[in-house]
Amino acid sequence: MIEDPVHLLVVTAVVAVATFTTRALPFVFFNTRAPPEILSTIEKNLPPMILLLLVIYCLKDVQWLQVPYGIPEIFTIAAVMGLHLWKRNAMLSIFAGTGLYMLLVQLDVFRLLFG
Repeated sequence: MIEDPVHLLVVTAVVAVATFTTRALPFVFFNTRAPPEILSTIEKNLPPMILLLLVIYCLKDVQWLQVPYGIPEIFTIAAVMGLHLWKRNAMLSIFAGTGLYMLLVQLDVFRLLFG
């Protein structure tokens, strides 16, 4: 169903203003002084925590006791870890891992080997 164009424009404008505001506030508040230590800690630790949550979320529905026993997921995680330790490039690791996982799942490689 297509929404009213004015409604879509208003929603888009509100989202744009909210996004801009959240990006600009740190520069306004911490223009002349250093941010509190807690913000520096959050800035340093938030990306790995988010990635860990994404991994946990992605593994929550894996059927470990049924073919292919989670092997595509484990294989892809190992490949991404190896690639990231080798190249230290987050974007390469994310895109290569996504591509590898999609390839393994779509071609059903491990089901053919184990099932």
